[in-house]
Amino acid sequence: MDGISLRLKQARKQKGYTQDSLAKAIGVSRGVISNIEYNKVTPQPLVIHAICSVLQIQEEWLLTGNGRMEISQDLERSALLLSEIYSCSKELSEEEQDYILDMIKTFQRHRDSLAQGTSLMESTV
Repeated sequence: MDGISLRLKQARKQKGYTQDSLAKAIGVSRGVISNIEYNKVTPQPLVIHAICSVLQIQEEWLLTGNGRMEISQDLERSALLLSEIYSCSKELSEEEQDYILDMIKTFQRHRDSLAQGTSLMESTV
């Protein structure tokens, strides 16, 4: 056993899931999880995403072994925040989306200028 199959089995067991309970959690049959763990199939991206979401592990780690297995609290919070921003913004017109983006950039410049001890007007001139 190597690669993704080994990492999936390791993460699944570490998180306290059986093949059956993980399969139920992501809405597939136990055979799907078993086939991945025994290196019989290459998992579909949607299945990988669901596994990582349920197990709270990094997709890059599962696929390549690079990076950390665990999703950090900060990363998870950022991902949820970005998802919420995206959900809200897709209901806006393109002009409204541009306006919101400009507001965010203005806020960033203001924050940076405060950190540097300059005013926003000085930093934009």
